[in-house]
Amino acid sequence: MVKFSKELEAQLIPEWKDTFVNYCLLKKQIKKIKNSRKPKPASHYPIAHHSDFGRSLFDPVRNLARTLSDKLFSTSEKPEILQVRRRKNSENGDDVEEIYQTELVQLFSEEDEVKVFFERLDEELNKVNLFHKSKETEFLGRGELLKKQLEILAELKQILSDRKKRNQSGSNSHRSYSSSARNSDFSAGSPGELSETQSETSRTDEIIEALERNGVSFINSATRSKTKGGKPKMSLRVDIPDAVAGADGGGPRSIATATSALWEELVNNPRSGGGDFINRKKIQCAEKIIRSAYVELYKGLGLLKTYSSLNMIAFTKIMKKFDKVSGQHASSTYLKAVKRSQFISSDKVVRLMDEVESIFTKHFANNDRKKAMKFLKPHHHKDSHMVTFFVGLFTGCFISLFSIYIILAHLSGIFTSGAQVSYMETVYPVFSVFALLSLHMFMYGCNLFMWKNTRINYTFIFEFAPNTALRYRDAFLMGTTFMTAVVAAMVIHLILRAAGFSASQVDTIPGILLLIFICVLICPFDTFYRPTRFCFLRILRNIVCSPFYKVLMVDFFMADQLTSQIPLLRHIESTGCYFMAQSFKTHEYDTCKNGRIYRELAYLISFSPYFWRAMQCIRRWWDESNNDHLVNMGKYVSAMVAAGVRITYARENNNFWLIVVLMSSVVATLYQLYWDFVKDWGLLNPKSKNPWLRDNLILKNKNFYYLSIALNLVLRVAWIETVVRFRVSPVQSHLLDFLLASLEVIRRGHWNFYRVENEHLNNVGHFRAVKTVPLPFRDMDSDG
Repeated sequence: MVKFSKELEAQLIPEWKDTFVNYCLLKKQIKKIKNSRKPKPASHYPIAHHSDFGRSLFDPVRNLARTLSDKLFSTSEKPEILQVRRRKNSENGDDVEEIYQTELVQLFSEEDEVKVFFERLDEELNKVNLFHKSKETEFLGRGELLKKQLEILAELKQILSDRKKRNQSGSNSHRSYSSSARNSDFSAGSPGELSETQSETSRTDEIIEALERNGVSFINSATRSKTKGGKPKMSLRVDIPDAVAGADGGGPRSIATATSALWEELVNNPRSGGGDFINRKKIQCAEKIIRSAYVELYKGLGLLKTYSSLNMIAFTKIMKKFDKVSGQHASSTYLKAVKRSQFISSDKVVRLMDEVESIFTKHFANNDRKKAMKFLKPHHHKDSHMVTFFVGLFTGCFISLFSIYIILAHLSGIFTSGAQVSYMETVYPVFSVFALLSLHMFMYGCNLFMWKNTRINYTFIFEFAPNTALRYRDAFLMGTTFMTAVVAAMVIHLILRAAGFSASQVDTIPGILLLIFICVLICPFDTFYRPTRFCFLRILRNIVCSPFYKVLMVDFFMADQLTSQIPLLRHIESTGCYFMAQSFKTHEYDTCKNGRIYRELAYLISFSPYFWRAMQCIRRWWDESNNDHLVNMGKYVSAMVAAGVRITYARENNNFWLIVVLMSSVVATLYQLYWDFVKDWGLLNPKSKNPWLRDNLILKNKNFYYLSIALNLVLRVAWIETVVRFRVSPVQSHLLDFLLASLEVIRRGHWNFYRVENEHLNNVGHFRAVKTVPLPFRDMDSDG
């Protein structure tokens, strides 16, 4: 049977963990009470007593008479062992808080451990009540705001509907009038133009009046003037809030973009030429924003409901343990007070949940409750044992095929001096691409496994959909599938070479494998993790166009992964050049390596991940006005310089470039190490209660953090190999490069865990468990 403490730990909301009942602390206090009640040990010289000494034959009769008298003459009401009093505290201004305080009566008044227990129990009850009330007030206010948003949306829908009816009824008369007006010449403008201008202005005023009736404030609305033609001289702007911060300081991109786009087109840009001033697409955009806000509100209410029930169970369990230790029935009195407290007695959360369900069903699901609940309560896919089976199957296939590959490679002598150049130029780059990709996927699977076991809410941090988010078993399955496929292709490649097929035919196999992978990646059919594949492509698009998209946590997290995969990008470059130049037919491998464009592209590819990451820092600085992002940008600029200098040193091996490599690499490495430990991981705090770490740690063993710091330090200085050059032959050179690239991928996977852990602890510190969706309309009262 699972202990309740572990069950509570598994079910509680990670971001609200500190606000739950501290069950373990109260349980320890009960153990202290139990120890204090144990009989004191006998003296050093005990007096021997006979077992029957002092007894009488009439003792059983006396005991029976005493029991009967107690039952006959005792009162029906038992004296209360404790009293729980509730008083109101108004020290925090207008907010009145209910404070619970337990008074012990007679039986426990002299026991210090019992006093301490009830003092701590009262503190926990008051803590739970206070947090529940604050969150309840927050969600109730959010619900009222969303209802106002729906009212404004309904007004705009009505305006759109009425306009359609007027346009349909008056279209014929307008065409006949405009045709007759063209035959006349007016110096001040034709009546058709004036009527069009007046219609446009009236539509603008109509929308503004509708919005102002619902409490939307406008800037420059009172001072707007008109041109000589009668059109508005200065545009209007709706005073909407900035995107509310998400997990990394930025809200959801799609919603934020929709918010700005809706109101820029709605009010700022009058119609030019033809078309409607406000159309159905813009209304649907606002409707989607409000729908997402309702989904997040419902999720928050559900979490608060779970919070109440888990805390009630915890109070019940702990009081039953106290009754068992004390031998009294104190739980009934205290639990009555708990049930009367705010977090249990208040039904506002349940009523608001019912209201949200009815509103969502009516406005966003066409009165289909089943459809509405799919949005409000999405089903989480359970882990399938079939996935585990296939992970084991492909792992076994990979090991078997790799063993066959090693044997065939040895027998065919592909690493001999005559054949090694051909093989390493054709097979090695593609093999390295898939191997590094599979290793990165395996490390990501390890990250998902650790995040799940340590209760780190990575789906909330990355804003993944819970029903389509990748699980660690899925990541392992993808990695093992890739590696099994690539090793199988390598085995087929060797078998065909040994069978006497021409090299131009056999060497197309790596290209075919790469082409199949690209086709699977962009396949539009709902197979092989389509949501994950499309999410990956969308994130890559955002990274490449980073200055033009709002940067989310998942965007710069993926961009950091790319900075560790520069060797993979270089291999893709050489593979693409090899097949585009048709070197597999001529086997002239120097065509790419000695080409000027190829050599220049090496700089571009090595710079790109750092450049994209630097652009993201600039965009975040622009959005958040936080100078730390500019300092972070300097880290990537220094890494970009160091990468370029190393490429130049590999081509021009002289003392000058050696000095430049050492200087630039040392500066970049120190910069990166500082940012890794202090900013990304939140460690090296000299004032922390955990020496040189941080106050809050997910892992219980501190030594893991110290070892991780040392490991990250060692792997960060792997660039020393480019200066020392431990190379003997081309084959060993390629293998050493692959080993260093693999170590960097391992370092990045190791870095990922602590980066997301630190982000999770930041969310815990601010009790962020749900997203706050930025709304399309702003209330005038919100500014105070």
